Amino acid sequence: MATPLGDFLRLARAGYVLAREGVFTRIDPALMPPGSEPLFAAARLIARPGTTGDPARIGVALSRLGPSYVKLGQFLATRPDVVGPQLARDLQLLQDRMPPFPQEVAEAIIARNFDRPALAVYARLGPALAAASIAQVHQGEIAEADGTVRRVAVKVLRPDVQRRFRIDLSSFYRVARLGERASPEGRRLRLIAVVDTLARSMSMEMDLRLEAAALAELAQNTQGEEDFRVPTVDWDRTGREVLTTEWIDGIKLNDLDALRAAGHDLPDMGRIVMQSFLRHALRDGFFHADMHPGNLFVDPQGRLVAVDCGIMGRLGQKERRFLAEILYGFITRNWLRVAQVHFEAGYVPAHHSVEDFAQAIRAIGEPIHSRPADQISMAKLLTLLFEVTALFDMKTRPELLLLQKTMVVVEGVARALDPHLDMWKTAEPVVRTWIERNLGPAARLEEVADGVGALGRSLQALPELIAQGQRIAAQIDSATRNGLALAPETMEAIGRAEGRGNRWMTLALWVIAALLAGHLLF
Repeated sequence: MATPLGDFLRLARAGYVLAREGVFTRIDPALMPPGSEPLFAAARLIARPGTTGDPARIGVALSRLGPSYVKLGQFLATRPDVVGPQLARDLQLLQDRMPPFPQEVAEAIIARNFDRPALAVYARLGPALAAASIAQVHQGEIAEADGTVRRVAVKVLRPDVQRRFRIDLSSFYRVARLGERASPEGRRLRLIAVVDTLARSMSMEMDLRLEAAALAELAQNTQGEEDFRVPTVDWDRTGREVLTTEWIDGIKLNDLDALRAAGHDLPDMGRIVMQSFLRHALRDGFFHADMHPGNLFVDPQGRLVAVDCGIMGRLGQKERRFLAEILYGFITRNWLRVAQVHFEAGYVPAHHSVEDFAQAIRAIGEPIHSRPADQISMAKLLTLLFEVTALFDMKTRPELLLLQKTMVVVEGVARALDPHLDMWKTAEPVVRTWIERNLGPAARLEEVADGVGALGRSLQALPELIAQGQRIAAQIDSATRNGLALAPETMEAIGRAEGRGNRWMTLALWVIAALLAGHLLF
C-alpha cells in the first residue's frame, strides 16, 4: 500500500541510485530548479568513480530500480524540455532488457490463466527467448488434430509487475504534483498529465488481452496492404497474463547483413517503415508506438511484420489533421498555414499573434530546407517545434507525446536502412493523399452526405419526438388544472427541510436583534 512515507523512501532510494550511477552529472544546469544546486553538488560527490559522463549509466540505474523506471525512462526520452537534450539522448539508448524469470514461474502463470497445466495448453514450451520489463517471450508448439505441429510465440507477464507498478506510480504522481505546485513551468509542461499518459499506457500493456485486441485491430486496418502485416492471435490461448500469436519466421530489421544476404532492398524497406507509420497514424489514427528494430521483422515475402503491440497510439481527427497539415506546411514552406493550424487546433492561446508565431516557425523551417534532403530530420523538426511553442504558452499535449516518441524511433530505423533517405519525398505521397481525401472536394461531398444522413435519421425519429412532446404537454396541462400530486415521502422531506430553514431563520433573527440592542445600548 502506497503511503507518503513510503513514497518518500522510494524516491530517496531512486535518487541515491541515480546519483551513484552518475546520472545527475548529465543534467543541464539550466534545468535545475532554483535552490537545488547543493543537492546536485552532493549527488556528484557520491557518484561512482568512472561513471561521470557515461551515457550508458542511466540504463544501469533504471534497470536496478525496476520495470516502472525503465518505462518512465523510455517515455522521458521524448521530453528534452523536461530532462534536457543531453539526458534525452542518453535515454534513447535505453534498452528494455531484463533477466528472465524462471521457467516454472512462467508455467505456473499459464496454468493459472487457463486452469490446466502449461503442457496441456502447449505441446512444448521452450525457455525464454527475450525478457523485458513487462513480460518475456517463449516459443511454443501446438499439436493440431491432423498431426501437424504449429509454432507459436507465447508472451507471459512478469509476476508481481502490476503491484510494483502501482506502488511506483504513486511516487511518480507525488513528484508531478510537487512540480506543478512549485513551478509555473511544471504546470505548463503538465507533469501530472504526463504521468497520466504513462499510467494509461502501462495499464493497457499489463493486460495482454488488450494487446491481442490491438493486434486484431491493426490487422483489420492493414489487411489491404501488401508490404505490412502483424501476426495473428490465438484467442483460445490468450488471457490477461498470457498472449499467444503465430510465430514469425523472419529477419530482424537491425540485422542488415542478413537482410542483404536474403536479397531484400534496404532503401525500399526504409521507405516502407516510414510510410507505414504515417499511413497508420493519419489514415487510421491508430499506430504501433514501439517500432524499434527488435519489434520489426521482414518475412520471406519481403513484408514488414510488426510484433509486440503492447504500446499503441491513437489520434483523433483533430490531431490527425494537425499532423498532416504541419508536415505538408513544412514540405511546401507555407509557414503561415502551419501557424494557423496551431491556432485552429486550440494548441496556442488566441491572445498571441499568428504572424509572430509564423515567424518563429520560419526560424525552424528555413534552416531545414537549406540542408540536403538526406540530412532533414522530421523527428528533430517536431522536437524543435514543441520547444518553440513553449514561448507561446502552448501546453504539453499528452495525445501527441507517443506520436513524437514513435516518430523519433521510426526515423532512426529508416535511416539505418537507408542513410540517404529523403524524409520529405518519402512522407509527401502519404500526407498529400490524406489531405486530398480529408480536406479536398471529396471530403466536402462526404461531409454533405453525412449531414443528409443525419437529417434523415432525425426525420425518422420525428414522429416519436412529436408524440413525446404531446405527452409532456398533456402532463403539464393536467398539473396546471389539478395541481401537482406529491408522494408522502416527498411531503415529509419538504417538511423537514422547511423546519430546518425556520430554525436557521429564527437563529438569524435573534442574532440581528442582539446586535441592534447592543448598538442602541452602547
